[in-house]
Amino acid sequence: MSEEIKVVSKFLVLDDDQSCHDKIKMFCDENSLIPLKVQADNVMLILKSNVDLGGILLSENFGGDACAGIELGRAIHSMRPELPLFLRRENCENLDDLSPQDRRTFAAAYTIENISCLRKTLDESIFSLVYPSVLVRGVLELTKSALESQFIDMTAENESPYIVRDKLIFGEIFTLIPIENNWCRGFMMLQSEEQSLLELVKFERTHVSSDSAEDFRRLNSVLGEITNLIWGAFKNRYSGITRADRNLSQVPIVINHLHRYISFGSDNPQLCFRYTLTDKTQANSRSLVINQKFVFNLNWNPDDFSDNSASVEDLVSAGELDLF
Repeated sequence: MSEEIKVVSKFLVLDDDQSCHDKIKMFCDENSLIPLKVQADNVMLILKSNVDLGGILLSENFGGDACAGIELGRAIHSMRPELPLFLRRENCENLDDLSPQDRRTFAAAYTIENISCLRKTLDESIFSLVYPSVLVRGVLELTKSALESQFIDMTAENESPYIVRDKLIFGEIFTLIPIENNWCRGFMMLQSEEQSLLELVKFERTHVSSDSAEDFRRLNSVLGEITNLIWGAFKNRYSGITRADRNLSQVPIVINHLHRYISFGSDNPQLCFRYTLTDKTQANSRSLVINQKFVFNLNWNPDDFSDNSASVEDLVSAGELDLF
């Protein structure tokens, strides 16, 4: 039987009440959330970084002052409006007593006693799209195969797949390719840091000549070739019959380079994978991190999803394989 792959989401926990931490941690564990802590003075700095997040759990008294968390929530919402904010309150389980503007700032309110009430909102805002486990596992397999074919003597390791609501771009080199068949329409992105890739080209860990390391166009071609390989494998493995007469809609893609921001005209969360390539021959050599993101902003219908790769069980049943 295929191993089930759990998709998670990284959440920032801004709550300095130690008495609540165990219940918050338990809630996160039960709902596929990875909680991340940060000191009050570093919150805005972290939010300006490339940390992929699904949302934020925020105490209204974070920082030690009454209602300081609400004020911080306003600043966070102004900077990262796509991130849902969940406000922990001391004596109130809703947002009714807040101003209309503050009510729009937060996705939901809760007390530590009724934290389970957030499950419905989490399902609606974070885990609103269901990703078949066989798809997630397959993407990992075909992506790692493509990466290891293009980087010499390097091994690709991956973190747990996760969901994000933010729209930040990681690194300087960015590829984007349409993903389209009968059960989904959207885009796949690969993102990486230029300097790390440059080092690998210099040390002949790619198929690009080390003499071309300073040519950024050749660096771009490395990630572009990997993108093509992944899309080709994805299409072969998961393609379906596409109706030629259907009306295909499009939406503008907005990219703001200054703020490293990309929007696909949709609030759908993104399915993300993070790979780290390390040198198998030198333990202390430079590694390369590649972020892979899927956004199915134009169509998502997992009921029509199918995997074209034959399983061992299928091959045995068909008589093409025999058990030894």
